[in-house]
Amino acid sequence: MAGYLYDELHVADYTITEREGPAKHRFFFVCVVVALVGFGLITLYSASYDEALRHGLSSHYYFLRQLLFALVGFGAFILVRYIPQTWFRFLVPAFFILSVLLMLLTLFTPLGVSRLGAKRWLQIGPFPSFQPSELMKVSVILLLAQLPAKRLWSMLIGIGIIALAALLIVWQRDYSTAMLFLVTALAMLLAMGLSPHLIGIFSVTVAVPAGIFLFTEPYRIERLVSFLFPTIDPIGLNWQVHNSLQAIRSGGIFGKGLGNGIYKLGIIPEVQSDFIFASLAEETGIFGVVIFFALFGAFAVLAFRSARVHALMQHRFIALSVFGITFMIIWQALVHIAVVASWLPPTGIPLPFFSQGGTNLFIILAECGLLFRWMGREESYG
Repeated sequence: MAGYLYDELHVADYTITEREGPAKHRFFFVCVVVALVGFGLITLYSASYDEALRHGLSSHYYFLRQLLFALVGFGAFILVRYIPQTWFRFLVPAFFILSVLLMLLTLFTPLGVSRLGAKRWLQIGPFPSFQPSELMKVSVILLLAQLPAKRLWSMLIGIGIIALAALLIVWQRDYSTAMLFLVTALAMLLAMGLSPHLIGIFSVTVAVPAGIFLFTEPYRIERLVSFLFPTIDPIGLNWQVHNSLQAIRSGGIFGKGLGNGIYKLGIIPEVQSDFIFASLAEETGIFGVVIFFALFGAFAVLAFRSARVHALMQHRFIALSVFGITFMIIWQALVHIAVVASWLPPTGIPLPFFSQGGTNLFIILAECGLLFRWMGREESYG
């Protein structure tokens, strides 16, 4: 998929087989999305009820809140199907501007909510707080897909948009999300056909400030040290990761059964969000993990196939949008699992469809609505 996504493909390669069965693929896609949301809600309830009780809340608190966002997200899933395709030319820049304004409101007004030292949430009136950075990520993907092909000025504008978005996310003290976003942006630039030397310049330009930001906060240095030296402090710096690995190992083949895990009982902090995959592995074992990867694998295959179909039909905006959205969701899942398995330093990256976090689930389901809308359809960008 990476590298000249649309330019190296030809309409002549778009066979009769690839024109057939769009309804079947869309049906399978909906089934996969519903299964992921259902599996995620069950896993979240099992992982979060003890956390809720310890905070004096109902055992169903996190589950019901996530269910509400899932229902609203499915509403957005349905709604985006009926947006006229020609409207995207105007809606995409508007959404990007809106996301920038929301980020600025979060950073510089009393509407911004600070949690654990980070100001990432926006609280407007009686509505639930949400993270504008989630809207920012998808709006940048769509805006990059809208830029003209292989023109230096458009590539420079794209890099400028990426830099602005990354700066605002870092300003919110969300370093891990910024890194996740930048890798997705780099994949988008590769798919758009950015020349290798410009890719190199972009990578170096990103790596230098990223390295500086990494060492500006003591907690980031501690996380890096704990990753490089996993045995240095198993009851301190490496507490989460050490117990996460223990939880995964204890699951065995079929797991301890839903609700029967013990590592969620205050042993692994933030198990309902940052380390939910460990709880899933403990309670469902290898059997559940295989189902998990099968669902995400089916999601990736169906969505990337859709990107290829639109690339073959020279629908550049749709092909790049589908590619970028799918890459971001899959990459986020892989990073979460890598952290839980101690393959990457600890970060606060949620697991798509599973981790507690209403904004992330809502945006992902809205993105899935776009993927469903464009899956197998011969719809051009007017």
